[in-house]
Amino acid sequence: MLLKTFRWAFAVTVLGLVLGVLYEGWTALGFVAILAVLEISLSFDNAVVNAGVLKKMNAFWQKIFLTVGVLIAVFGMRLLFPVVVVAVTAKKTPYEAVNLALTDKDRYQQLVTDAHPAIAAFGGMFLLMIFLDFIFEERDIQWLAWLERPLSKLSKVDMLSVCLALAVLLITSSTFATQAHQHGGTHVDKAQTVLVSGVAGLITYLVVGGLSGYFENRLEEEDETESDAKSAVLLAGRAAFFMFLYLEVLDASFSFDGVIGAFAITNDIVLMALGLGMGAMYVRSLTVYLVRQGTLDEYVYLEHGAHYAIGALAVILMVTIQYEINEVITGLVGVVLIAWSFWSSVRRNQEPAMTEPEPETLTVP
Repeated sequence: MLLKTFRWAFAVTVLGLVLGVLYEGWTALGFVAILAVLEISLSFDNAVVNAGVLKKMNAFWQKIFLTVGVLIAVFGMRLLFPVVVVAVTAKKTPYEAVNLALTDKDRYQQLVTDAHPAIAAFGGMFLLMIFLDFIFEERDIQWLAWLERPLSKLSKVDMLSVCLALAVLLITSSTFATQAHQHGGTHVDKAQTVLVSGVAGLITYLVVGGLSGYFENRLEEEDETESDAKSAVLLAGRAAFFMFLYLEVLDASFSFDGVIGAFAITNDIVLMALGLGMGAMYVRSLTVYLVRQGTLDEYVYLEHGAHYAIGALAVILMVTIQYEINEVITGLVGVVLIAWSFWSSVRRNQEPAMTEPEPETLTVP
């Protein structure tokens, strides 16, 4: 099972390492390997959250997620995304941006770094909404009951998560964004940029998540009535499609810190695409493995830990608008929270099952 699920990840690893050596010699081998490890460590919580969504989709869409989704993740976010950012912020054509990335790597890195406030605001707001909607939702299983129980009672307040997210965005834009760190040690006012990007991230979450939830609810209604099998299949396709879009945007939000952090290792976009792409493939394979093994059902607190890691990453992204935070710290926060939730799940599974009382029998006089 393990080999079958990760076989494509292993194949991509071999191919990526070979291409790295052919592209820039044996020195590239270390860069590509380090970047792959960086991506895996930063995105492990992404795999857990993805698994919670992917288990609702059938085998066909799971395969689409592992194939087409990987192409989008590798070539879209790890290769094209930085180029698009440079093209938009520097007002250059895509061709000029690619040429700049290959010929003047330092200038290319500078432009991507300068665009970080906008990237962090978009990704931070998207991830923050995921965390807030999770923490305010009523659920039977609670990990940190002392925190989750009182917060779940607030779920009846309409649009609470949206209001809190907008409040965080306003505070960020009026504090961190007004003193955003710019390449070269200077500081500039990025308040408007952060506001616009943050609102865009919020709208993206509401639109994609809303459509996904809408079609999922329609599918459940069709399953209950069983009135039209053909209609139910069509709705399943729509629901899965929007879930797929949701997963892709989620992956994009998680990849922001990985792409930016990769520049601390190398500013070569080819090596970045190879290394981060390899890591993304392992994250995708891990997601499918968690679904097929039923790991989230066995270790019930894992999903909680992953969402807390998402909340922490959202805060970190917003803080990095002004302050630099080492990627090791970002990765460790997620790993610690997930490891803690896993340990809590193991302890819960080891607790002796409560014996149910025998039903009372009525005696007839």
